[in-house]
Amino acid sequence: MPTIPRIADLTPEITAWRRDFHQHPELLFDVHRTAARVAALCRSFGCDEVTEGIGRTGVVAVIKGRADTTGRTIGLRADMDALPITEQTGVPYASLTPGKMHACGHDGHTAMLLGAAKYLCETRDFDGTVVCIFQPAEEGGGGGREMVRDGLITRWQIDEVYGMHNMPGIAVGSFAIRPGAIMAAADQFDIVITGKGGHAAKPQDCIDPVVVAAQMIVALQTIASRTVDPLQQVVVSVCTVETDSTAHNVIPQVVTLKGTVRSMDARVQDVVEDRLTRIVEGTALALGARADLSYRRGYPVTVNAPANTGFAAEVASAVSGRVDTDTAPMMGAEDFSFLLNERPGAYIFLGNGDTPMVHNPAYNFDDAAIPYGASWYAAMAEARLRTVTGVA
Repeated sequence: MPTIPRIADLTPEITAWRRDFHQHPELLFDVHRTAARVAALCRSFGCDEVTEGIGRTGVVAVIKGRADTTGRTIGLRADMDALPITEQTGVPYASLTPGKMHACGHDGHTAMLLGAAKYLCETRDFDGTVVCIFQPAEEGGGGGREMVRDGLITRWQIDEVYGMHNMPGIAVGSFAIRPGAIMAAADQFDIVITGKGGHAAKPQDCIDPVVVAAQMIVALQTIASRTVDPLQQVVVSVCTVETDSTAHNVIPQVVTLKGTVRSMDARVQDVVEDRLTRIVEGTALALGARADLSYRRGYPVTVNAPANTGFAAEVASAVSGRVDTDTAPMMGAEDFSFLLNERPGAYIFLGNGDTPMVHNPAYNFDDAAIPYGASWYAAMAEARLRTVTGVA
């Protein structure tokens, strides 16, 4: 099945925008160049309202249809930020900023939503209002949360919200989605274990925080294997172990552990936090050390509303004819979850082909996916807001 013909015509222009963003990656909320370029393009398209600085550096562009008998508004979201990675793609439009690259395809997401915005400004064949949301700081900064706190949903009276992410391993032109939880909640913890340091030859005079840390790391794995229902998905990973000594013959005074917890259900999230706290405190107490735990809730579970998931899948099928409606959930996290906590909607994956995985220095967004993704954004607007010339 075809993509939208006009968007197919716009693909070279959208590709040029994407490659310009790719050459100039920016991190977290420091997306000033990207946001300014996005705002300028939206104004050039004729968007009815373009507002900058939402959620610090986010951009909101409003497009009104040729009719507004329903008063309904849908939001379409793309993320703008890059990653602190040194690019290794070798493409002619590679990052010009050392140590920064678009290793997750947000350049593609932003360009595709811009393409959809230009098309919708030209046609306006819908009844209601489309709000295009260009978000900063998805990569760990919680830009979605900041935009919500800044009034994104209430100020523009958004009724439904939709987002998209490219996905390596899925064929270009194919889509994947599922109702319910599709991406995990992501929490972080820091554990500072304080013992009694000393000479490695006299461990009896010490309280070895390395041994305490080792016991704690092993015990934390029982959360997944012995605390949570095996049918529930949970990951507890200790990813960093640091001591205050690098010597071969010194038992350190302090060991710091850092890690992440991933879960697909808010109730499981509560259980894990409680159990992790008990293990940390109990292990330290049993071995004579002290442990200070900092546990921080991060992005919530990304939950697709069933009815909205159906709508998103129908549009994807109309765009390409290839959509998996029961894709496996991912333990990665996504701060689009903050928007879905406010309004019903859905998050969908767009195939990026047989490429390196996101967050890899060799990853690159496949421009062949552009007409599919931009068409999906535009068609979602027309499908959810009854068209003037007919019913989508």
